[in-house]
Amino acid sequence: MQKMKTLFLCVLIMCLSALSSSYGQARGEYITSVEDACSRYPEQIARLMQSLDLDKKGLETAKTAYESGDLAKAATSLLAYYHAKETPMFVRDHKVRNTPGDLISTADSIVNQYFTFYNQTARVPPGEQGYLDWNFKGPADDQEWAWALNRHFHIKTLYDAFVSSKNPVYAQTIDRHIQDWVNQSAPYPARKSNTAMWRGLEVSFRAKYWAEAFYGLKDTGHLRPATLLLLLSSLPDHADYARRFHGQGNWLTMEMSGLARLASAWPEFRSSRDWITYTKSAMTESLLDQVYPDGTQTELTSSYHQVALYNFELFRTICKEIDEALPDSYLSLLDSMRSYIAYTVRPDGYGLLNNDADQRYNRNEILEAAKTHNREDWRYIATNGTEGKRPPGPPSVFYPWAGHFISRSGYDKDAHWSFFDIGPWGTGHQHNDKLHISVAAYGKDLLVDGGRFAYRGEIADKFRKYAIGSASHNVLLIDGKGQAPGPQKTQEPLGSGHVRSTEAYDYAWGDFDRFTDLEGKSVHQRTYFYLRDKFWIVLDKVSTDRPRKVEALWHWHPDNEVTTGQDGQVRTLNERGNLLIRPLGNISWDVQQVKGLESPSIQGWYSETYNNVAPNTTSIYTAEIPGERVFGWLLYPYETKTPVVNARIISVENDVATIGVEVPGEGKWDLRIPLSDPAGVKVD
Repeated sequence: MQKMKTLFLCVLIMCLSALSSSYGQARGEYITSVEDACSRYPEQIARLMQSLDLDKKGLETAKTAYESGDLAKAATSLLAYYHAKETPMFVRDHKVRNTPGDLISTADSIVNQYFTFYNQTARVPPGEQGYLDWNFKGPADDQEWAWALNRHFHIKTLYDAFVSSKNPVYAQTIDRHIQDWVNQSAPYPARKSNTAMWRGLEVSFRAKYWAEAFYGLKDTGHLRPATLLLLLSSLPDHADYARRFHGQGNWLTMEMSGLARLASAWPEFRSSRDWITYTKSAMTESLLDQVYPDGTQTELTSSYHQVALYNFELFRTICKEIDEALPDSYLSLLDSMRSYIAYTVRPDGYGLLNNDADQRYNRNEILEAAKTHNREDWRYIATNGTEGKRPPGPPSVFYPWAGHFISRSGYDKDAHWSFFDIGPWGTGHQHNDKLHISVAAYGKDLLVDGGRFAYRGEIADKFRKYAIGSASHNVLLIDGKGQAPGPQKTQEPLGSGHVRSTEAYDYAWGDFDRFTDLEGKSVHQRTYFYLRDKFWIVLDKVSTDRPRKVEALWHWHPDNEVTTGQDGQVRTLNERGNLLIRPLGNISWDVQQVKGLESPSIQGWYSETYNNVAPNTTSIYTAEIPGERVFGWLLYPYETKTPVVNARIISVENDVATIGVEVPGEGKWDLRIPLSDPAGVKVD
């Protein structure tokens, strides 16, 4: 008898499906009721019922109706179950973080089909078969824009706006968008895909935002029964994609956290337990693989470090919600990852701009983490020393696996801050910029990394090679050649032979010997010395088997006005917060200031965030050297009045430089700086 009922249901579904097709039903037509959903998408709703554990308590009526061949009644009973189900804690604890005015303004734009991604706004046109064209690439014809649209972050924006204002139009727009997306996304490809609608990252984001919208709106009447069913019917496909076609590295963290959220939010699916087991194994293994023991994520890009941290944190939260224990090593590494964000932050609250990172304001995030995890040292750093407890020891910090050295004069808002990179290339989003230096002081961004510009579209076509190349960084070019890719990962940390930090100074050195298409052999070794609260000395040694043209690049933040003075000195003319660069050594430099150059090559451009481009001054020092040479740079920060700075390399013997620096009214220093021996530093 049971077999007959099942056979009858299958025949009914086939007939209804054929009937629907014969009427030429456009998938984009908006529907509202359970009956509409079951009559127009019978196979889809039937697959949903088959993917559920109908033996679960509360689903008895749905099971009986489904087995008797009454699909609409089974679907109605399923929705009744969810209406009766308690709203999960992650929805009850939801906090709206945006300021009300900005939130409502953004939500209103979305209601009118205007979306902003990567700093570019466009109205999404209607699709051929639906309400929105989910393949639309935005104003710059950028596939990244289309992927961002399909991540459904705007669903969260609309949900927050509804929670804040109770205006039903925001919830109704969610209803329309989700139904439209599910309709247009069919058929599910069931293979690894790179389309706008079906790709791993987009799958993971939708699962997270849909979960919040589903449970937050299920009892409001604004998510129509048909939309609730269509959303549920798409979840097994989302889970299948995340489980079978996920990536590795940072992508895996996003995809697995999305699968875990789906499984925890809808434990009624037969495979939910298996999905949790799989994600727990994958995330634990991935954390150990892609996070170094010093807490740095192996892509070595600050923004993507934060992406990985967010998803590892989210997974920890999900496991806590469902009483899944994680190993102590997982929790310990998360703490180290958070600490990296806190200890690398600049005095103005912004994070490190390196590789494919954006300039991101991190102060509030650090303060929230400090409160959650009772870290008074993080609070001290983030508040410029006005709250919390000062970290012990010198204020600088070195990450030996990443090769990232952050120097500070202190933690106050006017403190000197710098970043020196002597680590591996990284496992993703890399730039060819080993030995790069960034500097900030007196609340002013001074020497900068060029930024990432864009990955695709018109801006990327023009600037991407420049972004990832050495020419947009504060490094040397040898015979016009930049660095080639270096080793992606390291198997051991840099030890005390490379770095030293004391109360008086910081010291580090690194080298690089892979230059793209360079004839012969050349090695650039850079030694970095910071006399705390005073100045930086940078020493460059170029070893070579033949004469070379050397170009030293110093890129300034666009807000700086820069001028060239006597003896090759370059300095800023800011009202407050300045830097002077003085070349050291017996080298005859030709100094040029380049800004916004497009031909014959790109130079003098800066990208603070994705798709943002601005011209910036680049100081280019060019010289011909007959063979091996050692030369250097004094980087002297000052607040307002330009100091008189006298400095010279007295000698270089046995790879030890003796340098004299004198600034009337400030002090006189005799420095002994070995090129590759931290223990030999002497300051008089």
